Amino acid sequence: MQARAFLASVLAVALVLSGCAQPERTIAPASGPQPVTPSTSPSPQPTVSKPPKPPLRPLPAKLPAGLRRNTGERPVVLTFDDGPNPAWTPKVLDQLRAAKVTATFCVVGREVQRHPDLVRRIVREGHQLCNHSWRHDLDLARRPVEEIQADLARTNKAIQKAAPGAKVPFYRQPGGRWTSEVLDVAKGLGMHPLHWSVDPQDWDKPNAATIGKRIHAAARPGAIVLLHDGGGNRAATLAACPHLIADLKKRFGITKLR
Repeated sequence: MQARAFLASVLAVALVLSGCAQPERTIAPASGPQPVTPSTSPSPQPTVSKPPKPPLRPLPAKLPAGLRRNTGERPVVLTFDDGPNPAWTPKVLDQLRAAKVTATFCVVGREVQRHPDLVRRIVREGHQLCNHSWRHDLDLARRPVEEIQADLARTNKAIQKAAPGAKVPFYRQPGGRWTSEVLDVAKGLGMHPLHWSVDPQDWDKPNAATIGKRIHAAARPGAIVLLHDGGGNRAATLAACPHLIADLKKRFGITKLR
């Protein structure tokens, strides 16, 4: 019995050494679709294309009819644009008060929102207000009518919040870039479109003497004079004011728009 067991063991070893033993079976993967491991990266979001903006209307070759460009009488009018500004508007107001004259302030809506106290002072000291758009967008008059309407209405709302009950009888288009559409919107909101007849280009920062000379040479009876109390450094305009106010007051008189 023990002999047979010994012989069996020897035979098994001999078979392995001779390579006749069966190798270990490797199980092949099952055929067919395999499970998909979920990806941890986010799925790409679909791109949503915005509708194209409508093209801007071209500006007319000539200023449209219906703009206020003269007082209709001998005295002239002073207008100050792009404020109110805390550095320059109070000083302009001080000079007007010293000269005992009034002016029209064409105010920008977002500046009104920032400096409502200056709007109240303008009104309190007897000056007029003019809507000059919300952010001085030079292309505003070329945009869709609903955008123009919203811009002007927003500015009027800011003025009323700053100085409840204040009248805003005029609108001035930034850069004087008028279209018939912006005229219609302004009139629909109860405002007269206000342009100018004398522009000394103080926005280009000439010195005070140049500003005064340009106004003296261009002014005529009933002129509407364009000046600035905001939108940049207005030191030269401020320095020119005492002389130009005295000159215009002596030659024509200075009045309010009616």
